[in-house]
Amino acid sequence: MPVVAPILVGIVFVLLMSLLPDQPRQQLNAVLIAGAGAVYWSGGGLGAWEFGFGAVMTYVAYRGLTSWRWIGVGWLLHTGWDVLHHLKGNPIIPVLHDSSLGCAICDPVIALWCFTGGRSLRRRR
Repeated sequence: MPVVAPILVGIVFVLLMSLLPDQPRQQLNAVLIAGAGAVYWSGGGLGAWEFGFGAVMTYVAYRGLTSWRWIGVGWLLHTGWDVLHHLKGNPIIPVLHDSSLGCAICDPVIALWCFTGGRSLRRRR
């Protein structure tokens, strides 16, 4: 699987998020972490573990409302979950066999940005 495209997706995500003001940017990213915890619920192939992971991600998202570090942790947790699905479960996009692997490559790019404080990459005037 090509690695460049998922990395570019992560970079585009960061650039688009940088367009938002600081507080809404953090809040939206926390909500996205909660959603990432539930993305495999409709057929990820890991049974009840899917819901347990969703509960963990909900907690991480709650903590992420006030801490970029927790949002970064959430993206790294989701990276591991993507790898597990690539190896043992079902892909995040059923018609794209390597989609979970692509997500696992993209997520750490976003996590790295979160660990730097989720700062805007826009030039300030």
